[in-house]
Amino acid sequence: MPELPEVETVKRTLESLIIGKQIENVTVSLPRIIRKLAVDEFRRRLVGREIERIDRRGKFLKIVCNPWTLISHLRMEGKYRLVNKEEPIEKHTHVIFHFTDNTELRYKDVRQFGTMDLVPTGEEEKHPPLVTLGIEPFAKNFTSEWLKQNLRQRKAKLKSLLLNQTFIVGLGNIYVDEVLFQAKIHPERVASTLTEEEIDRLHFYIRKVLTEAIEAGGTSVRTYRNGKGEMGYFQVKLQVYGRKNQPCYRCGRLIERIVVAGRGTHLCTNCQQ
Repeated sequence: MPELPEVETVKRTLESLIIGKQIENVTVSLPRIIRKLAVDEFRRRLVGREIERIDRRGKFLKIVCNPWTLISHLRMEGKYRLVNKEEPIEKHTHVIFHFTDNTELRYKDVRQFGTMDLVPTGEEEKHPPLVTLGIEPFAKNFTSEWLKQNLRQRKAKLKSLLLNQTFIVGLGNIYVDEVLFQAKIHPERVASTLTEEEIDRLHFYIRKVLTEAIEAGGTSVRTYRNGKGEMGYFQVKLQVYGRKNQPCYRCGRLIERIVVAGRGTHLCTNCQQ
């Protein structure tokens, strides 16, 4: 599933491709992707609207076409791609936004888990799916002090807590493993037991790992592509994720894989005691 760096990369790519385009029509071949609205009403609200800007909230894209904002979650394999209308439609293309300049933004989703919600612009945080989301890792108020205050009473295992989107948004399995390895913290540590020094390291590496992943265009370990169909390259920088039975880059001990919070988890038991 795309995490914050992948969604941010898609956002930046689409900004360069579709800002200012006007929607002439919308084709929906899989109605369940559109939540809480009939397809005809979804189409009616968007036809004639201009793409004004694209934002991101956690792992969600926010495509603003005032007075409406489309909130899109790519889930496992959702992809957007801008093409000329003459290009043949690929299988599993479920939503097409037809623009007045004869281009189309096509949403393809092999697994069919993606979702789209259309809500009034400015009220996105009042509606599902954004209403329950936690703090952004790049927000000004996401500080070491915030982490210290909010980990103090938490009895959950640290990896489970970092995956919880109501606590902090955008981190998924890949980047939590990478952050905890670089911070030298075991994923099964109870959150409230972290020292101030460990929390400072955790805060630093959350931002560092996510920043480096965004700069690399995200991680393509399976099928992720940006809005131009390009893959990310952070996978070549992964230090622990997916490296089971390979030597740790720090100490040489073999990387292990355990299960934490139901997720496959990679770690070095020597560096992350």
